[in-house]
Amino acid sequence: MPQEQDTNSASVSLEALVSRAERAGRSAPPVERWNPDHCGDIDMAIDEDGRWFYQGSPIDRPALARLFSSVLRREPDGSFVLVTPAEKLTIRVADAPFVAVEMSDEGGRLSFRTNMGDMVEADEAHPLRFATGTGGAFRPYVRVRGGLEARLTRSLAFDLAQRIEEREGEAGIASGSAWFPVPLPPGGLDA
Repeated sequence: MPQEQDTNSASVSLEALVSRAERAGRSAPPVERWNPDHCGDIDMAIDEDGRWFYQGSPIDRPALARLFSSVLRREPDGSFVLVTPAEKLTIRVADAPFVAVEMSDEGGRLSFRTNMGDMVEADEAHPLRFATGTGGAFRPYVRVRGGLEARLTRSLAFDLAQRIEEREGEAGIASGSAWFPVPLPPGGLDA
């Protein structure tokens, strides 16, 4: 499956984002309510760029990867499984299972579209999380559903970093009424 790139490092309109999000307004199957027996591992993986593989070969049909993504669940032990009412199979995920490829800022609310067609607004139920990547790189993530996250593309991470502000001595990013603290390097915002 070819990697989907974000179309622009600047925010796009929410309407444009929704028009490209195949899953907008549709919820994922209720995988959190399905509790079948664990059937073992399957040789399926999601790489760091959000590409899906089966037995080492890329899954080149985007619709098939989206179907698998709709039944993906993160287990309490941190593992990832594909789950149906009848079976549960463990897969490998290199980082986050999704990649946020577009961002919109409408009225101070940040919304993201993932490479699998999900739409999510950063809020208390879908928080932003910040990690440090190789060489101290700023690596933001947004929760999509359950314990599943999307890592923002590098260009979106740069765009998001431009939105860091300071409130009462704390650096962070606002989305609507939600506030997400951002860990800063020594020296603060000016470092």
